[in-house]
Amino acid sequence: MLLFINIGCSTQNSIKTIKLAHGLDVNHSVHKAMVLMGEDLSRFSDGKLKLEIYPSEQLGTERQSLELLQIGSLDMTKVSAGTLENFAPKIKVLGLPFLFKDRRHSFKVLDGPIGERLLNGMDKYWLKGLGYYDAGSRSFYTKETPINTPNDLSGLKIRVMESVNAVNMVKALGGSPTPISWGELYTALQQGVVDGAENNPPSFYLSRHYEVCKYYSLDEHTVLPDVLLTSTHLWNSLSNEEQGWLVKAVKRSLAYQRKLWLEAEERALTEVQKAGVTIIRPDKKLFSEKTDQLLEDFKNDKEFYEIIQQIRSTE
Repeated sequence: MLLFINIGCSTQNSIKTIKLAHGLDVNHSVHKAMVLMGEDLSRFSDGKLKLEIYPSEQLGTERQSLELLQIGSLDMTKVSAGTLENFAPKIKVLGLPFLFKDRRHSFKVLDGPIGERLLNGMDKYWLKGLGYYDAGSRSFYTKETPINTPNDLSGLKIRVMESVNAVNMVKALGGSPTPISWGELYTALQQGVVDGAENNPPSFYLSRHYEVCKYYSLDEHTVLPDVLLTSTHLWNSLSNEEQGWLVKAVKRSLAYQRKLWLEAEERALTEVQKAGVTIIRPDKKLFSEKTDQLLEDFKNDKEFYEIIQQIRSTE
């Protein structure tokens, strides 16, 4: 007997239910912003569109969620740009180390023509980019070795996403990159499979990785956004009016999440310090000098290198 489970958009009594999955905790700013999106979507559509959210990897990892989107078995997801680069290669540019000067610069790029072009370039992969959530800056955290300079990473096994950029960056800094899924990382840290990882403050805090890792070095090597996506299968099934409702709800969700993020980042750093984590603020230049070559390696790819230069020159 064959059992087919469709977790994509369902219609009942003229109400369309859009199913959205992500890997974050329900206390995360992204999840809270998605709850607002659902409320707005229902209000804008007079109850004709409903958002059903599945957090905490209930429907699989980020990679699995993207695969479900591509075949039309899931409607929407949020993934890190680092994971997305394996499905939409041009997104890889956002994961290059020390590409953005600061948060303001990153938003200028993401909310402008460059960010829009990257979102619109995913249709051929059955994905439609809707916008960017703030995921702050990623930095290293470790169990026993404080990271003051790149030399301190030598020989350490550092968990990274399944991202070529992340792997190459850790290698350039002298560490040993080890791809592990987010859901398995706490146990991997506990058991010594890896010596540390890298992520933003709220993720470090909400994952409770601070219980194992007592050093957090704010080198802020990448400003890697989270990307909100829908399946082209869903998007093409919506009327122009329904697409308009969804876009309007998404815009409000993105703005709300960015506000929540700043508060969550500050709280996370305060709480992990209370829990005994030592916060280190290293000289970022030492790290950027070690990774400069990773950007220059794209010189032979004219189109990709041009995007890098456009980002760098955005004011």
